[in-house]
Amino acid sequence: MVGLRHGAVIDLSGVAMALPLPPWRPLIRSAQQREGRSPAARWLQLATVALDGTPRVRTLVFRGWGGPDQLDLLTDSRSAKALELERQPAIEICWLMPKAKQQFRLRGVWQPSGVDAAPERQRHWQQLSPAGRALWAWPAPGRPWQPSDPFVEQLSAEAEIPEHFQLLCLQVERVEQLDLGQHPHLRQSWRRDEQWNALRLRP
Repeated sequence: MVGLRHGAVIDLSGVAMALPLPPWRPLIRSAQQREGRSPAARWLQLATVALDGTPRVRTLVFRGWGGPDQLDLLTDSRSAKALELERQPAIEICWLMPKAKQQFRLRGVWQPSGVDAAPERQRHWQQLSPAGRALWAWPAPGRPWQPSDPFVEQLSAEAEIPEHFQLLCLQVERVEQLDLGQHPHLRQSWRRDEQWNALRLRP
C-alpha cells in the first residue's frame, strides 16, 4: 500500500481507501464545535526546547490535519522555533478550549516537509487571507527593529510562496484529554504504539 496525506492509502489495485480516525479526533472536533467562532477553537500552545536548553512556549494557529494522526501548523523558517525544532524535534502541544471545558495535550515528533509537500504548501498558502500571507513578506522575526523595515499589509494568492513559508507536520504519538465538565474530572490518554487504546487516569 502507498500512503497519502489526509488519511488515505492506495491498495495494490490502485483504489484509495480512507484510514480510520483515532478515537481522540472526534473529541477534539466536538470541543472545537462547542467553541464556535472563538479563537480558542484554533489557537494552541507549542512547547519546545531552546538551543540553550531552556523551555519555550508560543501560540500557533491550527491549520488542519494532514492525516489521521498528523497535525499541520505553519511557521517562518527564519524564526527561533524553526531552529529549535531542527535541534530537538520532540514537541508537545497544549490546546485549551474553555467553553467546552476541555484540554488536550498532543505529544509527538515534528517532521520536516520535503519536496513532496509542495502541493500541501500551495494549498495552505491559498487558504490564508491576504493579511495572513503578508506576514511572510515581513523581515525576519526576532531581529532588532529598524525604522526602514517594510511591513506590507496584504499579499495576493498569486504571489510567489516565500522559501521561509514552512509547513510543520506534527506526527502525534500520544494524546491526553482532561474534561473539566465532569465530576470527578475525566482524564484519559491514548498512545500510538498501543493502537490508540484509551487509558483512564486519575485527574
